Amino acid sequence: MGSMNGSKTDEYVRLLGAWPSPFVLRTRIALNLKRVAYEYLEEEDTLNSESVLNYNPVHKQIPILIHGNKPIRESLNIVMYVDETWLSGPPILPSDPFDRAVARFWDVYIDEHCFTSINGVAIAKDEDERKAAIAKLEQCMALLEETFQECSKGRGFFGGENIGFIDIGFGSMLGPLKVLEKFTGVKFIHPENTPGLFHWADRFYAHEAVKPVMPDIEKLVEFARLKFNTSIFK
Repeated sequence: MGSMNGSKTDEYVRLLGAWPSPFVLRTRIALNLKRVAYEYLEEEDTLNSESVLNYNPVHKQIPILIHGNKPIRESLNIVMYVDETWLSGPPILPSDPFDRAVARFWDVYIDEHCFTSINGVAIAKDEDERKAAIAKLEQCMALLEETFQECSKGRGFFGGENIGFIDIGFGSMLGPLKVLEKFTGVKFIHPENTPGLFHWADRFYAHEAVKPVMPDIEKLVEFARLKFNTSIFK
């Protein structure tokens, strides 16, 4: 993918990632939505990867998008960069400033509350701690159900007719949620309690930008067993 006309969007694109990461998944979905050709480089040992240390010396984390020779870091930051750089494909963020602010707010909420609650369930030291984390995660789902009804306005996605910023932020967490459901027996996305999210999840999984890059749930289950040495995964 050479830069024949000097266009910024024609520069070579690489993505450093790891297949189980929901944050890497966000980046891949955004690139697929924008129909961007890119080279995906799997980093098995991110803590000791020379490339990761070179391109992200501050946090030493993936994903890292390398556009030409310029590294872009942090998943939500990358998704916004992809949306602003490539005009091909549908917009990811809304054009209205207020709607954009709302979308950014909810993606931060998803990371600070939903993802931390998922981790909280996984690493809980005892049953009481696990129950508290499950209750917090259920509260997150209830709030996101309300948010979906408000943002979708009766359409298929948080972003309306197509996948948007909140869809990518939350959709990347569906795999970890399904893993927790298998081990806890709790249905966090339920057709009765969260009907909007329940049908949205089916549409999200089936989307052409998502389906090819969504990790296999059984592989995620085995990964979780290896990563989290707690009773919930034994």
